[in-house]
Amino acid sequence: MSAILTYALHYEGEFNNNSLGAVSEAAKLAKEIGGEAGAVVVGEGDDLTDELCQSLGKYGASKVYRAKAPEGLAQPVVDAMAKVIQDEGYKYALFGGGLLGFEVGAGLTARLNAGVTMEVTAVKAKDGKLIAERPILQDSAIVDVDYVSEPGIIIGRLNAFDVQESGDGSAEVVDVDVQLEDHSTKARMVERGESGEEEVNIEEAEILVAGGRGLGKAEGFELCEQLAQALGGAVAATRAVVDAGWYPYAAQIGQTGKTVAPKLYLAAGISGAIQHKVGMQSSENIVAINKDQNAPIFEFSDLGIVGDLNKILPKLTEAVKAKKG
Repeated sequence: MSAILTYALHYEGEFNNNSLGAVSEAAKLAKEIGGEAGAVVVGEGDDLTDELCQSLGKYGASKVYRAKAPEGLAQPVVDAMAKVIQDEGYKYALFGGGLLGFEVGAGLTARLNAGVTMEVTAVKAKDGKLIAERPILQDSAIVDVDYVSEPGIIIGRLNAFDVQESGDGSAEVVDVDVQLEDHSTKARMVERGESGEEEVNIEEAEILVAGGRGLGKAEGFELCEQLAQALGGAVAATRAVVDAGWYPYAAQIGQTGKTVAPKLYLAAGISGAIQHKVGMQSSENIVAINKDQNAPIFEFSDLGIVGDLNKILPKLTEAVKAKKG
């Protein structure tokens, strides 16, 4: 009966959106193949309350397996998930991507001799089984991946799965006694790094103003920051400007950066190379500003503006501020 198991990362009493998206997707798919969606949470002390664990029921989880182990480290999670999969017979494990999701998924694959697919952008049910869709050849084609043995490990791109409330919040909480492997206790969390107070998580921002080499210099990002502040959004960057030291790595979008899907993505001075496109093409609305009318980004933008961004961005900022009164 058991079908799909996920891992839900939490911090300071909240689950992150990437995890909630995976739980939501697992719940939807589990219904389609005739099973249940379960979630594993790990933690120490009093941070894993019944209320917190049960809240995953709102996103479709039928059971939440609570394990006492260090949170935020991959190997203890692998130990916990491997035990639940083997004891309860889950056929699939689904992750929402991100560094920890990739590490846990890879660890489970090795531990259980499972099949794995990474960088998944969508999952569909067919004949009682799950099929993962994965881009290949720099996103120029999509392939379907089936699994010939159990469990199948599915690791999505970051934020590939939408957060959707589909349950009544009444998930059953099951305490799991996990015997951690010796190597799983070698590492410990010394300090959790946090971004500056003024920085915004670009993966969760609904509005992004992204800058590229067309800004001309690092100081050009001040124009992006001013517009982002007026819009109530965040600033992002391309790999080229990050490598040049113009903007922090945490803001990089693309094949070697982060994947985002905001409601509005405004690209200033970005040519639109395939490496950048794969990180932002799921945005609901893409607006591009570039002085080169033949820039590739115009091919997949909803609105393209050909002109000098140094003149256009300030005027946009003024217009937004005036609109807000």
